[in-house]
Amino acid sequence: MRPVRKWLTVLLAVACLLALTVPPSAADPLDLTVKPIPLFRDDLSRTEIGRLIWRGGLDLTSSDRRFGGLSALAIRPDGKEITAFSDHGFWVVMTPDYRDGKLVGISKAELGVLADERGHPLERSSQRDAESVAVGVDGAMIVAFERNHRLWAYPPGQVLPSVIPPPDEIGDAPSNGGIEALTLLQNGKLFAVTEDFGRGDSVVGWISDRKGWDVVTIRTSGTFKPTGAATLSGGDVLLLERRFGLRGGIGSRIRRLSQDSIRAGAVIDGPEIARLDAGATFDNMEGIGTWVTEDGRQMVYLVSDDNYSALQRTYLMLFEMAVD
Repeated sequence: MRPVRKWLTVLLAVACLLALTVPPSAADPLDLTVKPIPLFRDDLSRTEIGRLIWRGGLDLTSSDRRFGGLSALAIRPDGKEITAFSDHGFWVVMTPDYRDGKLVGISKAELGVLADERGHPLERSSQRDAESVAVGVDGAMIVAFERNHRLWAYPPGQVLPSVIPPPDEIGDAPSNGGIEALTLLQNGKLFAVTEDFGRGDSVVGWISDRKGWDVVTIRTSGTFKPTGAATLSGGDVLLLERRFGLRGGIGSRIRRLSQDSIRAGAVIDGPEIARLDAGATFDNMEGIGTWVTEDGRQMVYLVSDDNYSALQRTYLMLFEMAVD
């Protein structure tokens, strides 16, 4: 790693630590019921799927009816705090418990409400549909919303968001097909990917710069659509995708996008590194986050959006990236 990139990584890590210890509004204690889950229910000895190694998972439920719909994840760089955002305008901060390098429980959880520019809680469905989050260089939590497409940044310790001018083209995106994946690249730029805004086997994305946004194209295949993104310590991006329909069935996969391919005007593609489908434990996987252990192991969190449905689950799943 070059010295400049190394110091940039350190600065971003410090910013993330500051941001993820100061949620955007006052919180209520959240009572969570936590049950461990296996990667494969019919074969408990299986611990690998593609390039990912199983490090534990939890089925999360709560008597608090506000809990659920988790669509975005931000992980503190040391893995000791998880912030999730729901598509009903709530945020949840969880303190995970680890044992022998595995996720075994949640020791503490809090829930709060996202506010608008005037400090009012987000209540209308058209306003509260938070779908993705990235932690900015300044430590702000940058949240992308669908339906009323917009980007709001919540600075550390502040309730009121500041407005980030979105890409000009986002106004043409479907109501439920806007920015579904958002991550901060190692060069300090934002990388945004839509779920269902494009033609054929591709969707529209953008890379931020000082003048605004540059358009990129992200290749897709089959019926998989992007649902989340996270940047690895080396600079590559993990793109989480979901498939849901009669053609192809239900499933999720993760692709790895080279950092060198993510540039203005590019057509971006990348290999699949893992797939969750028939036989594996999974649900409507929408959020992804990454962190690195003290001994240098790259960890990946996934979370599912239960859509506030009794027929779906909120799964929090932890994996380790296999060493190349």
